Amino acid sequence: MKRLALLALLVLAGCARTPPPPIAQPRYVVGEPYQMGGVWSYPREDFQLSQTGLAAVIADQRSGRRTANGEIHDPTALVAAHRTLQMPAVVTVTNLENGLQLQVRVNDRGPVNPGRVIDLSRRAAELLGIRPGGTVQVRVEVVGEQSRGISAALPNTETPALQIAPAPVAAVEREELAPPPGAAQAARVREARRLPGDGRAGVAEQAAVSAAPERLPERLARVAAMPGRLYVEGATFSRRDMAERQAARLAGLRPVVEAQGPRGRQTFRVRLGPFNSVPEADRALEGSLRAGVSEARILVD
Repeated sequence: MKRLALLALLVLAGCARTPPPPIAQPRYVVGEPYQMGGVWSYPREDFQLSQTGLAAVIADQRSGRRTANGEIHDPTALVAAHRTLQMPAVVTVTNLENGLQLQVRVNDRGPVNPGRVIDLSRRAAELLGIRPGGTVQVRVEVVGEQSRGISAALPNTETPALQIAPAPVAAVEREELAPPPGAAQAARVREARRLPGDGRAGVAEQAAVSAAPERLPERLARVAAMPGRLYVEGATFSRRDMAERQAARLAGLRPVVEAQGPRGRQTFRVRLGPFNSVPEADRALEGSLRAGVSEARILVD
């Protein structure tokens, strides 16, 4: 009897269907403010972003999981996670330590560690020379044209379409006239001259032409290596006294208030460093966050 019961269980287990893999439903997302790793982030649309910092490898490399914008994570694809950029976005990541440069598609939120500017998929990190568990100095720059194309080509559930009611049209009396000579030929010329994106498809069709493919090609470039020094930077102020007030909160970390820009239009930033190693910069960042400087971040200069 026990054997029959066991056999029945085995048959049922063999008949059980494995759940189907999730279907990709990519969409354009900016998103609401959120907290991750103890720090609040405020997503925004930015097609001109250029920033430096430390890059790492995405911790959760599970293939098949759904990303923050509805795509399916593939650790062999050139994808990345960013805390504030619109998704998806195409960015150029440059390893400042060896000069290797690669375009990746931002389709998820992260890094969890507030001291990292971007998390890269396993394949993207491998191509850029980043070891698992390691960090490198990078520059991250949005590729504006491709990112704008994606923003218009994908469904956007955050911004409802603007409803415009047509203006009332009064009845107009008209008389049909015979077409002038050459009218049919002119119509054919106008049709032939119609360009991609012309007509009712408009901006969305034009954007689809320039939108980046969902899986980016592995085009690795090399530029001059430009490693820098690590700093922790707080806020930037229009008045020195406000910057000095923030610096006072970081008194135990030896902050410096630096003036930038021409006289009369100067801004003032609060900085810690430079630091000789990543652990030193991480400790300074942790101290800044504990002191209530929530906008503090690690950068390369």
